[in-house]
Amino acid sequence: METAVVTTKGQIVVPSKIRKKFGIKKGTRIAFIERGGKLIIQPLDKSYFESMAGILGTNGDMLKGLMEDKKREREL
Repeated sequence: METAVVTTKGQIVVPSKIRKKFGIKKGTRIAFIERGGKLIIQPLDKSYFESMAGILGTNGDMLKGLMEDKKREREL
């Protein structure tokens, strides 16, 4: 188990073993997810977004929906 201490600014240092294991580098975006009373720290890398592909069940209509939203925004 790895640990870290929160600074007065609310910052933590991710231990190097964890950074290497999960490919966390300078500039990597990290999500903090609350689930079941627990905190999950998730690097937002390519594999994360690939795992989310299709989760909304849009059947390829996502672009069409985005274009319709943009059109409505322009009309306002």
